Amino acid sequence: MIQHLRPAIVLMALFTLLTGIAYPLAITGLAAIIAPDAAHGSLRMRDGVVVGSELIGQNFSTPRYFHPRPSATSASDPADASKTVDAPYNADNSSGSNLGPLSQKLVDRVKGDVESLRSEGVAAIPADAVTTSGSGLDPHVSPATALMQAPRVARERHLPEERVRDLVQANVEGPLFGLVGEPRVNVLLLNLALDRLNLP
Repeated sequence: MIQHLRPAIVLMALFTLLTGIAYPLAITGLAAIIAPDAAHGSLRMRDGVVVGSELIGQNFSTPRYFHPRPSATSASDPADASKTVDAPYNADNSSGSNLGPLSQKLVDRVKGDVESLRSEGVAAIPADAVTTSGSGLDPHVSPATALMQAPRVARERHLPEERVRDLVQANVEGPLFGLVGEPRVNVLLLNLALDRLNLP
């Protein structure tokens, strides 16, 4: 029986070393050489301090910054571990809301977001300004959503609105290879550019 088990054990050990250790280490090392920024999480710094990753959205909420799209991520309720509470842009719990189009909770949240934007004087509201992404961590908004926020940001920063709109346009990323995806604006990078333009 040992003579039948020995080849299986040797092959399992060999493939564990190859595919479980050698291959991941080789790919990680290759990634660090070819794309060191991405391999280390695409972290962004300000004044020597990491302020975020351009790959994961953050919950900017003060009026002087551009806001991301809504996030449906959650966290455990500190009062009752069997329940969850809303925790926007919680990278520990990437998820969508799983609420369908007939869900009253979803309808109420979207209506509330629309009413809030209308109270700010926004007439045309892009879809991504009131809808969440599948992961809940999307770092991008559409150019229309960023431009929609320009009047508020300009007012809060005491900047000409045209200057803020130009900053948004300068931060629009085109489709990958000109073909894949839609034009988009990374909210973290836009807000860092905004701070460079007009420090708080």
